Amino acid sequence: MLASRLLSILMLLQARGRMSAAALAAEFEVSIRTIHRDIDQLSAAGIPVYAERGRSGGFALLDGYRTKLTGLTQPEAETLFLAGLPGPAAELGLADLLAAARLKLMAALPAGAEATRIAARFHLDPAGWFRSAEASELLPEIARAVWSERYLRIRYRSSGEIYGRKLGPLGLVLKGGVWYLVAESGKSIRTYRAAQIVEAEATDEPFARPKKFDLAAHWAKASRDYEASVYRDKAVIRLSPRGRRLLDQLGAYVKSVADSNMVDDQDGWFRCTIPVESGVTGARELLRLGEEIEVLAPAALRALMAKTAHAIARQHARPRKPPAPSAD
Repeated sequence: MLASRLLSILMLLQARGRMSAAALAAEFEVSIRTIHRDIDQLSAAGIPVYAERGRSGGFALLDGYRTKLTGLTQPEAETLFLAGLPGPAAELGLADLLAAARLKLMAALPAGAEATRIAARFHLDPAGWFRSAEASELLPEIARAVWSERYLRIRYRSSGEIYGRKLGPLGLVLKGGVWYLVAESGKSIRTYRAAQIVEAEATDEPFARPKKFDLAAHWAKASRDYEASVYRDKAVIRLSPRGRRLLDQLGAYVKSVADSNMVDDQDGWFRCTIPVESGVTGARELLRLGEEIEVLAPAALRALMAKTAHAIARQHARPRKPPAPSAD
């Protein structure tokens, strides 16, 4: 345990630079006194770590010192191979770099190690069913602006119109096979669908990325806010046992809300309140469950469901001649 912590401290100082004793203690869930003892042991082992006093002080490695010892274990190396998605890497223009990194990783491992066995047994496919990944030829240029922290000039298509923007790129997110650019636009942070960007150019102007910005945390909150904004209305519904099992067809957000207030109803059915989109769009979504769902309220949505169902029934009740076979 001690040897592992000493190695981890060394790796952290190498990766992050100066760190205070309090920050290191919090990282490893030990006391500050323990961290001081660990630093003394690193120094005794010949590691050039030194302390700077003062409010902004802490422990740091001597400038230019880099250890070749990574402590990378066989399972850790296997996990890295699992994380390397060749499809998205190619879309970002990083396929060659990913291949080179994999070769270097294999070369650095002990003889006989088989880090590729996880990649040979597990495959990650980020696109949803019945759809392919949404490609954008501009992704490498957008990624270059993100990586080099340069302002990005784009022309973006929205609601049939194309307009220009100068953006501070904060990150790229792959969601269900679709790439999104998260960027500063003026004083706000907005999300842009990469496939809707018709022109992109990374400028030479540096972009000062906010130091406290967390892409993953921002995306999680933005996703929740987006879902809440889409589902502006609510509906009280009844579900058959099969309808309850099919709830995930309405989306994870709707299912989570439904599960949180689901109660037993008559005839083995269930009753709950769910968020829905307004008007025809909401009715069409609920009709995906067919006869396994009944809308109780609001009255306008119930009437719209009945009207749509009657229209479908009338259309399919009319006799139709079967289409003539096509001539070969």
